[in-house]
Amino acid sequence: MQELKPPTTASTVRFPAPWPRRFGSWAVSPAADLAVFAGPHALRAIDRSGNVQWELRHHCWAGCAGGHMDFTEYAEDRDHRFASSGSAGFSADGKIVWAHISGPLAHEVPDGGRGEEWLVINAADGTLLARAETGTAAAGSVHVPHPDPGQMGLTIGEGQDGAPLRWGRWDGHALVVDNFGDEDRVLLAVSPSGARLLTVTHDQDILAVHRVTDGSAVAELGADAVPQHPAIEEEAEDGEAQAFFDYEGGFLDESTLVVGTVESDEEFGTGRHWLVDAADMRLIDRLTYPFEVSGLPKALGDGTWYTVSDLDSALHVWTL
Repeated sequence: MQELKPPTTASTVRFPAPWPRRFGSWAVSPAADLAVFAGPHALRAIDRSGNVQWELRHHCWAGCAGGHMDFTEYAEDRDHRFASSGSAGFSADGKIVWAHISGPLAHEVPDGGRGEEWLVINAADGTLLARAETGTAAAGSVHVPHPDPGQMGLTIGEGQDGAPLRWGRWDGHALVVDNFGDEDRVLLAVSPSGARLLTVTHDQDILAVHRVTDGSAVAELGADAVPQHPAIEEEAEDGEAQAFFDYEGGFLDESTLVVGTVESDEEFGTGRHWLVDAADMRLIDRLTYPFEVSGLPKALGDGTWYTVSDLDSALHVWTL
């Protein structure tokens, strides 16, 4: 293993958040010149200087009747603190923002028919280009971009009720949304070529690679193929403390995956990371590191992946 050090020309880019990070989520453009914050009541686009480029206000995720204009109005409200939430994501070229919101938009008259929506937005000025209802009841969501700027994945968590997966295609005129995974697949990543998807079932026991064209699974790997954690005593009963896959993983390159069983391993010791052959979904090997690594492996698609230290004070990039 080799730790890759950042170039000496690397610089830190900061965006002043409009509300504390525990309220909602955010996405940064590929050029790192714009950030979109998805909050309880609004999507707000902010540049590096902290200037608001645009804002789209929508129905409150906490279900309140009022449209709060300032964070101080709901800062101490428990319903807002623990409310459901949406998310935003940039297209590969940074020109489009995809956003999952609680509809309708603030300027629209509620008609009782709108629930959660998926919006396609011009990143430059906040113009709404297209929209579609998701038919979901989210606790939260995550966008997973595709190399084609006109495609985007949306994985939605509904708590114990399931994990709907939506796949969007925008051709500049119409938005088409497909449902992948029979309401039970968490989207983890898109392959570097854009031809395949990686998912894990809601109960975390099966990884699968799918075709992007129709969402069909082409190969699967069950968690029962993962060896028992070495810290578990040999006399443990069969099936006891079975490993399961994390809600994180990705394509190291077009033919290899990096995934983890950290959550299921933490009771017994250090969480484990694995290499998986993406063609036949076969475990290749367990990854080992020159020092203890915590957290989940996040693939970058170019043969490298990264991990974050325990205190979020350092980011380490790795290669085989």
